[in-house]
Amino acid sequence: MLKAIIGKKVGMTQIFDETGKVIPVTVIEAGPCTVVQKKTAEKDGYSAVQLGFEDIAEKKLTKPQNGHFQKAGVSAKKYLKEFQLDNSESMNVGDAVLADVFAEGDHIDVVGISKGKGYAGVVKRWNAHSQQHTHGVGPVHRSVGSMGANTDPSRVLPGKKMAGHLGAEQVTVQNLIIAKVDAEANLIAIRGAVPGPKGGVVYLKSTTKTIRVKNTEVKKSINPQKASARR
Repeated sequence: MLKAIIGKKVGMTQIFDETGKVIPVTVIEAGPCTVVQKKTAEKDGYSAVQLGFEDIAEKKLTKPQNGHFQKAGVSAKKYLKEFQLDNSESMNVGDAVLADVFAEGDHIDVVGISKGKGYAGVVKRWNAHSQQHTHGVGPVHRSVGSMGANTDPSRVLPGKKMAGHLGAEQVTVQNLIIAKVDAEANLIAIRGAVPGPKGGVVYLKSTTKTIRVKNTEVKKSINPQKASARR
């Protein structure tokens, strides 16, 4: 089933499994989210729900934005995001989506805004090679180098990897595994790192690669000797 929730990145820590192995996890404050709007196939052509996260004062919103929340009969929310869920038709405006919508072991995709690094050169931004530090290269060891051909086409082609703004863009990390869910505290621990700084908003949804993950698990269970030999 396709599930989703909005949350905030709390930070990273580590937990231990049953065998004592250390697992690095990112803690997410997931929800509670409220259904602000519902779209149906008859009226809108598709089924989806709009979730709202984190209360905000009405004076900080515009009149149309406040009207949107007043029509739904819910408190004003700072963040809104639309999701096409499998159970969208059974959900109603005002319903709450909590952290327990996910369970331990679920595979999810996490969408967030990466940390902004400011203006960066090609070595840091694109992992380009630095030039030689000898033989007359001069004080341009980390410069971009050649811009391309000379007489023809006599211009820099579009898409050239050059210096510029690094980070502060939407990033999706796919197929992460939920290590632990604390429904009472609205916390979800995810194995590994997720994009964004502490306090950054992230969107959690069921992974698009679930079928591929399941097929891998089935193959290993059918022929475990061959799977171990490949390792």
